[in-house]
Amino acid sequence: MGREAICNCDWAGNTVEVKALLETGEIILRGAIRKRIPFSGIKSVQAKAGRLCFTVGGEPVQLFLGAAAAAKWASAITTPPPTLSRKLGIQDKTIVRIIGAITDETLREALAEAAHISAKDAGLIVACVDSPESLHAALRDAKAQLLKGVPIWMVYAKGPGHAINETAIRSLLRENGMIDTKVASVSPKYTALRFIYRKTE
Repeated sequence: MGREAICNCDWAGNTVEVKALLETGEIILRGAIRKRIPFSGIKSVQAKAGRLCFTVGGEPVQLFLGAAAAAKWASAITTPPPTLSRKLGIQDKTIVRIIGAITDETLREALAEAAHISAKDAGLIVACVDSPESLHAALRDAKAQLLKGVPIWMVYAKGPGHAINETAIRSLLRENGMIDTKVASVSPKYTALRFIYRKTE
């Protein structure tokens, strides 16, 4: 989420100045109090009189963020994160074409939200690539639909030591006139980049 603030923190009656960071799934406190607080451990969240109030392990905590920031932080903590199907743009009317083998259970569950899995009349393409060869093959196989404006998600393994990575994917697709428009974490092991053809006048 990338929000941060220098503010007073009252932790169980002890008030000190901290740097508070609101990240995806956790609050990080640095300074006189150093803690990483996962959202799952935060209870009774509310914004009140310019303070973000909550409890952790039964202890009351207040971050003096100001009214606007406290409300935004409270909403971010209490709002469920978007599902993978939503992040990928898969709805109950979406026809998805799959290229490559789906080995990730989280991705498989997201694809189950689509209306159909079919290469015909697809509104979205999901390609799982694990090598330069499979990347080239996916681009070649999908080219006719891509030229019609159908977006493609390139799903690949996270981290170093794999045969394909973000740089290689971006380089090849940009060389072929495409632009990346979104990134989505698929699971602890996989991530994805969304591409469409660059519009020309």
